[in-house]
Amino acid sequence: MAELWQTLPLAGRAEAAMTRKLALLLIVTVLFLPFLPLLIWSFAKGWYFPQLLPQDWTLQNWVSILAISSKVGQGFFQSLLIASISTGLALLVGLPAGRALGLMTFPGKGAIKLFLLLPIIVSPLATLMGIQFMLIRLGLSGTILGVVLVHLLPTIPYMTLVLSSVYANFDTGYEAQARSLGASPIQVLWQITLPLVAPGVVVGALFAFLISWNEFLLTFFVGSGRVFTLPMVLFTSLQGGNTGLTAAISITSILPALIFLLFSSRALRSDAAIGGLGDV
Repeated sequence: MAELWQTLPLAGRAEAAMTRKLALLLIVTVLFLPFLPLLIWSFAKGWYFPQLLPQDWTLQNWVSILAISSKVGQGFFQSLLIASISTGLALLVGLPAGRALGLMTFPGKGAIKLFLLLPIIVSPLATLMGIQFMLIRLGLSGTILGVVLVHLLPTIPYMTLVLSSVYANFDTGYEAQARSLGASPIQVLWQITLPLVAPGVVVGALFAFLISWNEFLLTFFVGSGRVFTLPMVLFTSLQGGNTGLTAAISITSILPALIFLLFSSRALRSDAAIGGLGDV
């Protein structure tokens, strides 16, 4: 691809770059256009048909969610804590498991990959009752730790499968050369392996974080009403019928995922990350 780009004349390169920018702008516009009504509603005092734009504007919705008595702050920080811990634990499991699935050949490898997909394929309701019973026996029902553990059900498969596809394109010769030069296993892991698989780690972490951040059903059952995450706050607001407040909470719930995506955009553009996804 790089060689083809070099053969293009300067005018052709400029035209291709402009076309790519326009296409990217169009994609971003289409993706974010549905959020425009939410943004308008969050500042609207009332917005009725056939008004093109609201006639009355207010900051009351945002003042309400920023108030100390609001549950939004509690839900935001609990969601952030749970999603961060779930992502970290999924990464600890996914790195060695992904390496084994990506680099090794052993009997039952295909069955293990299928088994990893079961939490994604099977409805959570089919397994929640058994999970809830076990967590109650262990005293983890209604705790943040219990919610974190149940969030690992959907996050570990995504993390493992993404990293296994990245490791499938991984050249272990770099590690062998480093070991032959006297590097310790920790040095090889920290200075060779992790930098090479970093794009895949970022992609897997992005999937895991978004899944945990937006998870409602598992949190609702296992949290038992004592673990109050942002999706639960949003669901409660929807039942209340205050459209402006609901829109403000929705915008708030989008922000962390958007920030995570912006920081990981460089890794998402990497050939190592995107190319690895094709082998899942």
